[in-house]
Amino acid sequence: MKRHIPNAITLLNLLCGCIAALFVVHGNFIAGALFVFLGIFFDFFDGFAARKLNVQSELGVQLDSLADMVTSGLVPGLVMYKLLELSDDRIIKHIENSQQWTETMLFAGIKISIVPLLGLSITLASAYRLAKFNIDTEQQNFFKGLPTPANTLLIIALPLILEYQNNDAINAIILNKWFLIGLTIFSCWILNANVKLFALKFKEYGFKANAIRYIFIILCLVLLIVLKFAAIPLLIVLYIIMSIIDNSSK
Repeated sequence: MKRHIPNAITLLNLLCGCIAALFVVHGNFIAGALFVFLGIFFDFFDGFAARKLNVQSELGVQLDSLADMVTSGLVPGLVMYKLLELSDDRIIKHIENSQQWTETMLFAGIKISIVPLLGLSITLASAYRLAKFNIDTEQQNFFKGLPTPANTLLIIALPLILEYQNNDAINAIILNKWFLIGLTIFSCWILNANVKLFALKFKEYGFKANAIRYIFIILCLVLLIVLKFAAIPLLIVLYIIMSIIDNSSK
């Protein structure tokens, strides 16, 4: 019976991802983000449960990636699609000659904006990363490229910043089409970049062996308290920079 517990938790991750996708498609980023956070929690907890119960299996590994593909692959692509749609709306309102950015295609009676479809490239890049991760035997104590849950937090933070921090300068940046396109390109690249990033896994709890992890966790707590959701993109960038510095010092 206990061997089914981690897989059941993984399926909860998948369920949360499906529900999050439904909310995001209907423009409810807040509820979508809530279910993404729940899904990422289950994503962490299924592996923890499998190790504690000593019931790791190849089925669990594959199921975990399939669940991540929805929660941390499909959902961030949909969020970026919707944000690019919002950017499109701003362009329509503020730029008279905006035909190149407002062109749509008609498919099965549904009008689909062309440019926002670029956001779905995050979903494709996430699928590629997850497939590579499944066949890579090296990524035990580190990651190659940004993990899909971290990338999802980076993307899902944007509408939360718009909703809860509502700063005109920050809003203008987030809803700038070039910023969103640039972030989409960066996201696709960093997901699959050959950059070693430290994993938040503790084999032991001594400070010397885990200094970078403890420092990062402390910085996370401080920045989240001070900057709230605006801290999340900064923390992802900080995570990458700290990993690069840590690698160069070895």
